[in-house]
Amino acid sequence: MGKLLISVGLTLVLIGAAITWAPWLVNWFGRLPGDIRIERESGTFYLPITSMLLLSVVLSVFLSLLRR
Repeated sequence: MGKLLISVGLTLVLIGAAITWAPWLVNWFGRLPGDIRIERESGTFYLPITSMLLLSVVLSVFLSLLRR
């Protein structure tokens, strides 16, 4: 459990640093083909299907590597 918490914490720190100092690295996330965005005068609807699938695959691979 301790190793998992340390890994998650380090991952969050790295993501935070990337967003802060290199925003061009993460600007593509949420704007992939397959993400649905509907903008109207009354509001905006956003459904990031492709982004969430990609995030799920990356996290699954990362966690499976941690378990070994």
